[in-house]
Amino acid sequence: MKLGSDLRALEGRIGHQFARPDLLVQAVTHNSVASATREDYQRLEFLGDRVLGLVMAEALLEHDRSATEGQLAPRYNALVRKEACAEVARDIGLGEVLKLGRSEMMTGGRRKLALLGDAMEALIAAVYLDAGFAPAKAMVLRLWGKRIETAEDRALDPKTALQEWAQARKMPPPDYIVLSREGPDHAPVFRIKARLQNGKEAEATAASKRKAEQAAAEALLKVLM
Repeated sequence: MKLGSDLRALEGRIGHQFARPDLLVQAVTHNSVASATREDYQRLEFLGDRVLGLVMAEALLEHDRSATEGQLAPRYNALVRKEACAEVARDIGLGEVLKLGRSEMMTGGRRKLALLGDAMEALIAAVYLDAGFAPAKAMVLRLWGKRIETAEDRALDPKTALQEWAQARKMPPPDYIVLSREGPDHAPVFRIKARLQNGKEAEATAASKRKAEQAAAEALLKVLM
């Protein structure tokens, strides 16, 4: 398969030339133009999300060897969430080369956060399948760059991170359900469940409702990641 000049230019921007160009074409093909002979990027997106997660987990552990799990989790979420992927996609001009149907183009598909984030994950998977983990890791580290060093500053509180996760997947905000309130008024203990529309949920307890909600959101993010 011969790539067009736009995709050759993209190869230059990401620093990887494909031995299997069909993988790159699939990574930039939206389901609005997919067909029986033209696969879209959804399966690649599924894989790319996992590759990105492993790369970022390793990078964060290496960057701060003294950080606890509680400190690492929000940094990790800041680096792998759809907003971060879309930001990198914009940096490399991924939106300009996406293959979209007319309706998607008319509604600004090349600029949509969720679409750009999904395509970025698909591109990571395409490099992984084309050349293996080491080149995919090298590309991710190069493209994410200083974002890894500044992850602590970019990290969101768990409730905000969970809400953004849901919004990026066209879900309503999560629900927070008070399961119990025990103890005296001066020392209450709240048990709260965070639940998403897709049925995923997690519980946590804390000495205030707000802290219990934050803890439940953090627990649910760990389930999702």
